[in-house]
Amino acid sequence: MKPIRLLSGFMTVGFWTLASRILGFLREILIAAFIGPGPLLDAFVVAFRLPNLFRRFFAEGAFNAAFVPQFSKRLESGEDPQGFAQEAFNLLGAAVLALVALGMIFMPALVWATASGFQGTERFDLAVGFGYIVFPYILCMSLAALFSGVLNSTGRFAAAAAAPVLLNIFACSAMVLGAALGGEVTLWLVWTIPFAGVAQLALVWRATSRAGFHLRPGLPRLSPAMGHLMRVALPAALAMGVTQVNLVVGQLVASDIENAVSWLFIADRLYQLPLGVIGIAVGIVLLPDLTRRLRSGDDSGARQALSRAGEFSLLFTLPSAVAFMVVPVPLISVLYERGATGAEDVAAIALAVAIYGAGLPAFILQKVLQPLYFAREDTRSPFRYALVAMVVNAALAFGLKPVFGWIAPAIAASAAGWAMVALLWLGAGRMGDAARFDSRFYSRVLRIGLASLVMGALLYLGYGATTWLFTLPSWRYLALFGLILSGGVIFFAAGQVFGAFHLSELKSSLRRNAAKSG
Repeated sequence: MKPIRLLSGFMTVGFWTLASRILGFLREILIAAFIGPGPLLDAFVVAFRLPNLFRRFFAEGAFNAAFVPQFSKRLESGEDPQGFAQEAFNLLGAAVLALVALGMIFMPALVWATASGFQGTERFDLAVGFGYIVFPYILCMSLAALFSGVLNSTGRFAAAAAAPVLLNIFACSAMVLGAALGGEVTLWLVWTIPFAGVAQLALVWRATSRAGFHLRPGLPRLSPAMGHLMRVALPAALAMGVTQVNLVVGQLVASDIENAVSWLFIADRLYQLPLGVIGIAVGIVLLPDLTRRLRSGDDSGARQALSRAGEFSLLFTLPSAVAFMVVPVPLISVLYERGATGAEDVAAIALAVAIYGAGLPAFILQKVLQPLYFAREDTRSPFRYALVAMVVNAALAFGLKPVFGWIAPAIAASAAGWAMVALLWLGAGRMGDAARFDSRFYSRVLRIGLASLVMGALLYLGYGATTWLFTLPSWRYLALFGLILSGGVIFFAAGQVFGAFHLSELKSSLRRNAAKSG
């Protein structure tokens, strides 16, 4: 996969992920307006995080890290990729069905383990009730991850990337309809989630069949190939799920403080926009490409792919991180301050966004560095690093709570993210030149950083001069749009001056992507 094609793949996945995140923004705006920080939203967050936590282990985490390199190898060599995918489908389906059964039986224990501060309050019973409804969602999403892995390995990124859009379409429609009919919006939202999961699974299942891979439910069989898959997958589970585990630890720490779980949830969703659009695109496209290059002995090509992926990621991540740290209040105020979400909530959420922003580049760089290990089927090293990062997160979250209160989990998550990056980067240094960023990467990233700082300084001054506009209901939306637009113009102008990027490269990538889509 040539660099220009690599960027094309990023943009294909990035486009659909951006669409999903924009609709996700709409979903969170509706949640903040119709439900707002409080017992109902706290309970929903805890319940919905349970399937998402296990999804990281069984889907995007362990499964993709183990399945994609092995399936890609069989696909290129013709070693019965259909049979391998079918065996993996049977094994994964049986494992997740067992997990769903256990989760339904022990739901109160799961809620207590992840939000013990709810004990003795109405939030606990609400979270348990919601959990029974949403937990089966993990079955659909885990199987959808398998089909997505097949599609991504064959270079078909669109359907898999588009599937998450369905969840947000279903959720937004349900809340609007529920509010219009005078129903309980939270219940409409909760009951919609399993139906959205079925729709997402159906989309990628059909796309996989059209790609020539016809997978059907069957009894699992622990063959040597599946044994190897499991040995690779188990340590990858924790390595890829560390961010979700850290969020759960933060939730546990904050669960005894009223509204804190809701504040952290809304802040987390905002910084997930660049993390989702860029980080997921990099992880999906880079892993199959690195696997092919390393297997063919193309170390130079692997290094170039790694460096361009890192460069592309930070091109969008660094300015986003600076904006989150410099102007979080207008972002949160305009996006969420309405209905059930008031000024006190805005101030709290903005503080969390600024702290998460400091860790955003680390969360993205993890997505860039982890494929170096997974492409070599080395999941043990990231597993060990993830353990260290989780210890850092837990120690800081619990240790800083007496000093900083409910915001301690956000501080801990950002610090743990950077600890994970440092360990991945140091470990990759032992893999040779193929696992090292080239000189262009460091030069470009320095220039991207300078352009981001210039943008941040001017945004801070611009917001200070126009703060009054953000207090006017009829002007605050245009004011935020103008702030974002001016930030983008400043960044790209400064980037051109500093040589952070060349617009001709981006135009070539867009043309290639358009031609491929057509």
